[in-house]
Amino acid sequence: MSGGIPVYFDCDTGIDDTLALFYLLSRPNHDLVGVGCVSGNVDAAQAARNTLDLLALAGRPDVPVAVGEHDFLTAPYTQGPAHIHGVNGVGDVTLATSGEPVEQDAADLLIALSHQYEGALEVIAVGPLTNLAVAVARDPELASRVARVTIMGGAALAPGNLSPAAEANIGHDPEAAAAVFDAGWPVTMVGLDVTMHHRMTDAERQQLVAAGTPLQTTLAEILDTYFGFYDGILGVRECTLHDPLAVAVATGDAVPSLAPVVKVKVETGSGPARGATVADLRGMYRGHPPVEGARHTVVLTIDRPFGPDMLEALLALKPAS
Repeated sequence: MSGGIPVYFDCDTGIDDTLALFYLLSRPNHDLVGVGCVSGNVDAAQAARNTLDLLALAGRPDVPVAVGEHDFLTAPYTQGPAHIHGVNGVGDVTLATSGEPVEQDAADLLIALSHQYEGALEVIAVGPLTNLAVAVARDPELASRVARVTIMGGAALAPGNLSPAAEANIGHDPEAAAAVFDAGWPVTMVGLDVTMHHRMTDAERQQLVAAGTPLQTTLAEILDTYFGFYDGILGVRECTLHDPLAVAVATGDAVPSLAPVVKVKVETGSGPARGATVADLRGMYRGHPPVEGARHTVVLTIDRPFGPDMLEALLALKPAS
């Protein structure tokens, strides 16, 4: 595929990353030109394995996939949340093995793509931000060549999910997140404030089963583990659409109805607020007037429910012939 807006996708491929990847592949005006994998839901090598196999299932084995950082900037990676994503990250569903990662690591892949698509490349990151932070450290000019960065991460007004204050992608590597927010590129933060309110229902999952194709039925099987976890969180058999919603915001398919541009800082201390995204929303009482020097867009609400759009995209997705 070619001709669309070039996108580098950074992920820790678990179940909602899978949804996000498939949603991105379904967007006709965006071209996935590279994927970097980081430790989070699973380790970076397993995330790359999952990504390669999912891309093959979707008919896109041409997309380069790079293994990124195994450990976080200041702490080792230990293990992922198997009770949420399964031991292998895709609900313990066995995927057909296909393809191998490229030789360069994720940070170098991102840097190379930023030169190839200078000024046009968009970055979507839905895992810990370690790869992006490493890339910025290697190439301080990187931010000037990237059009924008959209992340699934953080919580401005909502509670965290890794801790009372921290959302998981930020909380796993706060130092990396701080480096990404402090770099010169514009950042759009799609956090728990909005993602917890957009879900897929089990009735919608059953429509994937009914579709009967290998892609949709495999996805429905993968989702079963995710639904089981969220049943205990939400009290209903639904799942939240964290990562795909961030992709939809980046592609313009999910339009924010409240998204102030403010300054965001990441707490990197050792106290109970470690990993918090501190968004300066003090202007909310005056309708969020412009903030001089601000370049962080914090998405708080979008214009309509995203679940139906997610389902429509998944049902329409067919492997390339």
